[in-house]
Amino acid sequence: MTIIDGKEISKKVKEEVRLEALNLASKGVKPGLAVILVGDDKASQTYVASKEKACISCEINSIMHRLDKDTSEEMLLDLIANLNEDDAVDGILVQLPLPKHINTNKVLERIDPKKDVDGFHAVNVGRLVSGLDSFVPCTPLGIMRLLKEYGIEVSGKNAVIIGRSNIVGKPMANLLLNANATVTITHSKTANLKEICAGADILVAAIGKPFFVTADMVKNGAVLIDVGINRLEDGRLVGDADFDSVKEKCSFITPVPGGVGPMTIAMLLENTITSAKNRLNKNR
Repeated sequence: MTIIDGKEISKKVKEEVRLEALNLASKGVKPGLAVILVGDDKASQTYVASKEKACISCEINSIMHRLDKDTSEEMLLDLIANLNEDDAVDGILVQLPLPKHINTNKVLERIDPKKDVDGFHAVNVGRLVSGLDSFVPCTPLGIMRLLKEYGIEVSGKNAVIIGRSNIVGKPMANLLLNANATVTITHSKTANLKEICAGADILVAAIGKPFFVTADMVKNGAVLIDVGINRLEDGRLVGDADFDSVKEKCSFITPVPGGVGPMTIAMLLENTITSAKNRLNKNR
């Protein structure tokens, strides 16, 4: 059993990003990421602070917009429209969740698909489904990087995903399918869930329930990617899998914390660099 070290791989990606950013800056393009935070959600504030710190360490210009929780939808849409036109901004990220009076879909659709480094715009979703180049949501993109770094073969394998969210489950399925895996998406309404999971060569748990995946759901030699980040009452962070009971059955497994989590911000930075490269090529 090999524990997949997301911290180590994320450091590698960030160093690649830093060198790319310095190279772009030498050619007159300073990569810039605009992050918009609406309201005072504590978890969102923590995520945004992490993104800001990561940008600075990787030579990416961090452009922060912290807005009051009562900010109107119209004001937010206007801000995004201005950032779309700003040549110093390569990526635009709106931290979710948004306050209830703001239509999330309308906001995400306002972002220029060429600056949609979160990969949530319908244009990028459609391009991913079609197997075309696109910005891909950062968590599943990070998972694909982890599989590559550890030499885990995807082509021809049975991959099962628990969870069908737009942020992880659906894009993960498309990435694996594009890499020639045979993919099954399961969810809360799936019949025979345990049996389906037990047939997986690659099992991706992204359901948001602590200890949901147990040993009887994992076949011997499976690769288990645990996307869950669940905080227990005692303060511990745990995944969607019961790590101690399943680890001995796995050939590879991601821990929580320290597995998939660190890759998300690293891939956000990589997407921003890709956008900055596109800007450089457009200006030539």
